[in-house]
Amino acid sequence: MRDALSKTVLPGSTIGMVGGGQLGRMFAMAAAAMGYRVVVLCEDNTSPAAQVAHMTVEGELDDMQAVERFASQCDVITLEFENIPAETIARCGHFAPTYPSSDVLATAQNRLIEKTTLKEAGLPVTPMAAVNDTQSLCDAGKTLGWPMIVKTAISGYDGKGQSKVHSPEEAESIDWSACEAWIAEQCIEFDLEVSVIVARSPNGQQEAFPVFENAHHHHILDVTLAPARIAEELAQEAIQIAKAATETLDVVGLLCVEFFVSGETVMINEVAPRPHNSGHLSIEACETSQFEQHVRAVCNLPLGSTSLRSPCAAMANLLGDLWSTDGSEPDWEKALRDPSISLHLYGKETPKLGRKMGHLTMTGNSAESVIQRVTEARRHLPA
Repeated sequence: MRDALSKTVLPGSTIGMVGGGQLGRMFAMAAAAMGYRVVVLCEDNTSPAAQVAHMTVEGELDDMQAVERFASQCDVITLEFENIPAETIARCGHFAPTYPSSDVLATAQNRLIEKTTLKEAGLPVTPMAAVNDTQSLCDAGKTLGWPMIVKTAISGYDGKGQSKVHSPEEAESIDWSACEAWIAEQCIEFDLEVSVIVARSPNGQQEAFPVFENAHHHHILDVTLAPARIAEELAQEAIQIAKAATETLDVVGLLCVEFFVSGETVMINEVAPRPHNSGHLSIEACETSQFEQHVRAVCNLPLGSTSLRSPCAAMANLLGDLWSTDGSEPDWEKALRDPSISLHLYGKETPKLGRKMGHLTMTGNSAESVIQRVTEARRHLPA
């Protein structure tokens, strides 16, 4: 099947993007710079990606008439987030090569299937068990130990749909009707969290970005550093595991693999078959950004170099919390007084608490310097 779909899609062609958020926006900008046209399928023609695309097809993502109007215009199709009906991606595949495939999407949409697939391939994943009620969770606690992280098997991101359960008594408070499938994971004591983004083209070429070190606040990514401050041998191990996961899941496009690092071991926590927030710094930091690499991968072009342009880089997320309650904008001028700071805003009309509105990036010579300067620039933003 892949041989039939592995034709190179050259600049001048039209790429379809399912989803209108910031990942689609930055993908469309990278694709346009390479000479491609981008058509976006989204629910609102004022969405971040629609603002920069050549064309927008507006409609619900499960509206098959809208899907067909969209897909019929495309030479190749990709997506910006995984919570899209697999049937939508399958229908897209009738019109143009679609990456990742509906099979990959169906696996990625279910944490239990996804982690079981990776575990059966011999890859290190957090110890887990399928649960569906209080009794099964208590049974899982006998092998995984307490506390456990209990997650919905489908949907959920940035900490949504998950909770830390400390005891059988707390297990009784879970609303099991909220989801039809659940997964319980061992609560891992880790030193830090890192991620690896791998690009894979239809012809099987792979390239991995440097290992990124991630710090979270309230389950939302706060600051990313490149390269991660871990031993080189451990970094190479994480990259090889991420490449193996990409092969195992048969991802074409990008796969982000998030790891827990504990001592001299790495363990897969989550994966996402798309561009990832931790890779945003690659726009300034790497010879090829994750978004250009995504374009290259789905179009079956040679993949670009992922080398860092400077010794270190850091990114700080900008959440809606930085906007004043009276609606006034952050003080962008103060943040940009450091001439090495790069600002990216996503074009979202309404700031909300915890909503990702943009990011700042800083490159430099030391980890401590880039983290200090990018977070200092962010501190200047509140009006």
